[in-house]
Amino acid sequence: MPSIPASLPTRRLVATLGLLFATACMPALAETHPGQNQLVSEVARDTGKSTTSLNALLDGAKKQQSILDAISRPAEAKPWKDYRPIFITPQRINDGIAFYRQHRTLLESIGKQYGVAPEYIVAIVGVETSYGKVTGKYKVLDALVTLGLYYPPRATFFREQLKTLLELPDNHLAGPVDTLTGSYAGAQGWGQFMPSSIRDFGVDADGDGHIDLKNSLPDIFASIANYFAKHGWQNGGPVAAPARADGAARAIAVKDSKPQWPLEQLEAWGYAPVQSFNPAQASSLQSLQGAGGTEYWFTFQNFYVITTYNRSPLYALAVHQLAQAIAEGANGMDATQ
Repeated sequence: MPSIPASLPTRRLVATLGLLFATACMPALAETHPGQNQLVSEVARDTGKSTTSLNALLDGAKKQQSILDAISRPAEAKPWKDYRPIFITPQRINDGIAFYRQHRTLLESIGKQYGVAPEYIVAIVGVETSYGKVTGKYKVLDALVTLGLYYPPRATFFREQLKTLLELPDNHLAGPVDTLTGSYAGAQGWGQFMPSSIRDFGVDADGDGHIDLKNSLPDIFASIANYFAKHGWQNGGPVAAPARADGAARAIAVKDSKPQWPLEQLEAWGYAPVQSFNPAQASSLQSLQGAGGTEYWFTFQNFYVITTYNRSPLYALAVHQLAQAIAEGANGMDATQ
C-alpha cells in the first residue's frame, strides 16, 4: 500500500520545528564588540535599519584606550582656583566679545525668540569649543563604542547615547556617522551636543531641512537656546552672585545646584549677598576653593539650568563669569584682565 502523505498542517509543523532546531544549533554571529548583536537588534527593531549596515558601522569602530584614560581625569575634578584659569582668560574673553559683535544680529534675534540671554549662548560655545575652533579630534563612534561597551561605570548612559546616535536620521548629523568627530565623551559640534540632545533639542533654524551643529551658526545658536529654554531658563533672571559668610555661618550640605531655599533662609544661616536681591528668591549655595580662599556663591534657577548642560558647578560658574565679561565688553572696551 502506498504511504499516506502527511496532511498540510502536519508538514508545516515539521518544517517549522526543523527551522527552529537548525537556528538554535547555529552559532551566534561573531561580535566585534561585546553586546554588539543585542545593540544592533534593538536599533534595527526600532528604526528598520538593516543589521548589515549597522554591523558594518560598529565593526569599523575601535576601542580607544586614550578615551578611557581621558574620562578618568576630567577638568571638573580640579578645584575652582585651578579650573577657572582654564576658561576665564583675556584671550577667551576678547575672542568672545569679538564673536558676539560679529554675530550680534543673529544672536540677539535667537536670544529674543527663545528668551535666553545671547551672551550665555556665546559663553557655551566659548567654554565648549573656543568658539568653534576646537570641536574634538576623536571619532564619535569610537568614543561611544568605547564608553558604552567597555566602560562599566558609565555603560548605561553611554550605551544609550550610542544607540541614539545609530538611530538618528541622517539630516540630524553633520555628516556620515563614521566620519563624525567630537570629544572623548562623544559630544559633537560647537555646543558639544550628545546624541540625545541633538534628538531632543536640535533645531533646524536656517530652514535647510538639516540640523547641522558643526557648520550652521543659526542651528548652533538656536539649539543651545532651545536647550536652555526647555530646561527652564528664566529670561532676565539671576544666575549667580557672590556671598559673604559670617563667623557663625551654618555649614550646609548641598547635593546639587537646584534652588532649595529662599534667600532669606540662607541669610538667617549666616550668608549675606554682596548685592541686593528679593529675600524670597529661590536659591542654593556653592562653596568653592578659590585662589584667595573659600568663595561662597548664591546660585539660582538659571545656574541650575547650566548644570543640566554639564553637571559641574565649576562649569556653570565659568560659563556665567565668561558670559558676564562678554556682555560687559560687547558694548565697551575689550577685556584686559
